[in-house]
Amino acid sequence: MAYANENIALVAGGAGFIGSHLTDALLARGWRVLGLDNFITGRYENLRHLEREPRFDLIEADVTDPPPARLTRSGCRLSYVFNLACAASPPHYQANPEHTLMTSVVGTHHLLALAQAHAARFLLASTSEVYGDPQVHPQQESYWGHVNPTGPRACYDEGKRAAETLTFDYFRAKRGDARVARIFNTYGPRMRADDGRVVSNAITQALSGDDITIYGSGDQTRSFCYVDDLVEGLIRLMLHEGDYRGAINLGNPAELKVKELAEQVVRLTGTHSAISYRPLPVDDPRRRRPDISIARKVLGWTPQVPLPVGLKRTIAHFAEVAAREAAQLPLTKRRTRREKSGAPAGELRGPAAG
Repeated sequence: MAYANENIALVAGGAGFIGSHLTDALLARGWRVLGLDNFITGRYENLRHLEREPRFDLIEADVTDPPPARLTRSGCRLSYVFNLACAASPPHYQANPEHTLMTSVVGTHHLLALAQAHAARFLLASTSEVYGDPQVHPQQESYWGHVNPTGPRACYDEGKRAAETLTFDYFRAKRGDARVARIFNTYGPRMRADDGRVVSNAITQALSGDDITIYGSGDQTRSFCYVDDLVEGLIRLMLHEGDYRGAINLGNPAELKVKELAEQVVRLTGTHSAISYRPLPVDDPRRRRPDISIARKVLGWTPQVPLPVGLKRTIAHFAEVAAREAAQLPLTKRRTRREKSGAPAGELRGPAAG
């Protein structure tokens, strides 16, 4: 790109699962990137490989606070602001629901003001959760949703809906250029093992030789988009120069039952884990599948990574992390873990060949 050296992007939530992959992709394009994270759910390990990268800087800060002076002084000029700052899995965002809501509302307010001050283009990473437990299937961007505003998921669902409101009002007021991506279920390396999502749960439990926990009957559906595909969609949306300014769904339209995903994980890991069923959490969506017609037409974007390929990469990542953690455990704990998994001494249980 002829103007690559002039591009400076702020990635709020830059140490998170998606934010760290987005950072890598922007650096690969020749951009300079400032990552901002409060490290509540983000992890420094996701960015460790960038320690010696001269075009990357990391700022520890919380978007609910006013932006640090480093981002407001005259010597810093941002071109793009990506707002990915918010815990995104139910166990994490429900751990501190007030902070979750304030991250979406106050944090978005601060980042929009920052984008305006820099005349930078702004992108909000919203979520398919704005559709709630949908009564329309698949979900199109024109659907207003079916959300419980007082339930345990409301801190995230309603927070993101409010963040979208702020972003579109910012654009309508001609304060600056803004885009909104509604992200559906995304998976891949750097997911947290404790995030409570079905992919990470299934893989970590299978690799440990435990039963795989499924909430509800397992007949509820999801669509799973590999993180590299999602990041490509986010970048295309940010750089899009056309007239369309509505929200855009980004996700994989291939619909799969949750229990079918668990069965694929068992096959790919080569384990013998059984499936354990537990009650479905309150307000958990029964069906979730994006209509990506607008993304195809406006961005020329569609997911490219098949689910088995993405799962193999993700399993390999979790197996590598487990191996590193096992190497740091005392001998007695390592032996206990091996006995639990049923793996012979000295053998790390990992993805099946092929």
